[in-house]
Amino acid sequence: MIYELRVYHAAPGKLPALIDRFRKHTVAIWKKHDIRPLGFWTVDIGENTNDLFYLLQWDDVMHRERAGAAFQADKDWIAARDKSEEAGPLVSAITRTLLRPTDFSQLK
Repeated sequence: MIYELRVYHAAPGKLPALIDRFRKHTVAIWKKHDIRPLGFWTVDIGENTNDLFYLLQWDDVMHRERAGAAFQADKDWIAARDKSEEAGPLVSAITRTLLRPTDFSQLK
């Protein structure tokens, strides 16, 4: 099992719209493609209050590549993304980090 920490750096003023897109569209579409989110977080105190953090669970790198490609090609995702970005992009940058659990981690 591997985990992926993603940080979406929202465009100025766009964090609420980004969260809304995840809530209303993205997570449901992910289910069709076996993309497994473990949690989502925003920052209450700290430097990155315009960021959305989330953690995904993958069986292996091939699972990630297969599911990611299917998601990116999904017509429902493309329509939701395009509609949500009619007034401009919601994300200015994305940070992706693949994590492997240690032998003493609660998540394996």
